[in-house]
Amino acid sequence: MNPRFQVQLKIQKPVADVFEAVVNPTKLCGYFVQSSTGPLVEGVAVKWKFAEAPPDYVADVTVQTIEHNARIVFTWPSDTGGYRTLVEMKFMVLDPANCMVQITETGWRPDDAGFKASYGNAGGWMHMMCCLKAYLEYGINLRAGGAL
Repeated sequence: MNPRFQVQLKIQKPVADVFEAVVNPTKLCGYFVQSSTGPLVEGVAVKWKFAEAPPDYVADVTVQTIEHNARIVFTWPSDTGGYRTLVEMKFMVLDPANCMVQITETGWRPDDAGFKASYGNAGGWMHMMCCLKAYLEYGINLRAGGAL
């Protein structure tokens, strides 16, 4: 069995607002990453820095697919090193004022380190979505003050 997970959360904002908050680096830095080298664009690689990670850690994110207001697919380094995992984000319209964000990540090796990393990332992506919800619905950054 290969490690994989899926998490989802309803965001009480139109899908266009939610999608923009993920692809736009200025907005993404308001709730998720400390810095980003650019917007998420199909075929482009960007670097994400996290305040909670060691100062020298930068995640290399390679965007494979962008379907405007619907889907983002990218790869990035696994926590166990040496290979990349695949992240798929789906943005589903529930009604004009609400959308469901669903994140799936796959590609870890089926060993103890791969399973441990996948469980950690499942929690990390759920945290990201809670921060996204707080940012869009209430204008607050839940990650503020959370740095090492």
